[in-house]
Amino acid sequence: MIHPVADKILRWYHSHRRDLPWRNTRDPYAIWISEIMLQQTRVQTVLPYYRRFISRFPTVQDLAAASLEDVLKAWENLGYYRRARNLHAAARQIMERFHGVFPRVEEELLLLPGIGSYTAAAIASIAYGEKTPAIDGNVRRVLSRVFAVQTPVDLGETQKSLRALAEKVIPAKDPGGFNQGLMDLGAGVCTPRNPSCAACPLKTLCLAAIKGIQETLPIQRKRARVPHREMVAAILENGRGGYLVMQRPPSGLLGGLWGFPGGDKPPNQSREQALIDAVQHEFGIRVACGGKWVVVKHAYSHFRVTLHACVCRIQEGEPDPSGQHPWRWAGPEDLSNLPFANVDRKVMQALSLA
Repeated sequence: MIHPVADKILRWYHSHRRDLPWRNTRDPYAIWISEIMLQQTRVQTVLPYYRRFISRFPTVQDLAAASLEDVLKAWENLGYYRRARNLHAAARQIMERFHGVFPRVEEELLLLPGIGSYTAAAIASIAYGEKTPAIDGNVRRVLSRVFAVQTPVDLGETQKSLRALAEKVIPAKDPGGFNQGLMDLGAGVCTPRNPSCAACPLKTLCLAAIKGIQETLPIQRKRARVPHREMVAAILENGRGGYLVMQRPPSGLLGGLWGFPGGDKPPNQSREQALIDAVQHEFGIRVACGGKWVVVKHAYSHFRVTLHACVCRIQEGEPDPSGQHPWRWAGPEDLSNLPFANVDRKVMQALSLA
């Protein structure tokens, strides 16, 4: 017998579900791409990227055969670039390890780079009908309110309890619809602030709403202050319309993307000296800072950045990168076609470089 929570969620979902392109397929590849793109990114932001990405790489074979640079370019400005690198690596593993056949079960999906418990459960339940709950932040919020869970939702023990509750209510028939229904409910009705309880299909079952404590749930522990980093970048032109850029190492922050020479600004250094030292360390050249500075701000998942970019000229030496990373003098076409981070695009826009 279906649990009352599951029954109401499925009825509501099939009447109110959002019309999204990945909802019209059972193709695990397309569902996988959507789930990775939706991590920490709003649906409306994802939609145009998803359509372009699927058009550019329609199958896992196409994605595996592409270069990482092409994948990063297709991903440009969507942020959290590790997701794109993991997609590319996972596609190649599917070709090599699974002979081009997309894994069907949660345990095999978890072996792929970038796929955690939520994403594996989402793919397995939506594409293959596996009875496994997919629990993200939205779903945790809904479950915390429905069952009036009054311990911090970011505690490991609380998350185990929420998963156990989800396993009790998830139906054997249409588990994918149930998981997507919970996601949609959390995204549009059971919102973090001012939840629309009157429009909620679970209003007669929700213990938090019955007790009048829905606004206080879920309980979150106090988050640490987001750190801030100051960085510097040099805009060097060769006199023929080319700007000095280098490709970042494949791993780490913004791995595989191109950028301008520079680095962190130590708190005890001026931005001019920090820039001179960073470029000399990276390329073995001495530069002089010009009068034109551009300051841009950007936020990443765990820290914020203020980037000070300066139009510079070479005083001494020829570029010779110490780390042997690819570099070039990039003209306008290169600046447009190579994959750059959003913070570098902001600098280009401010200086009208591309």
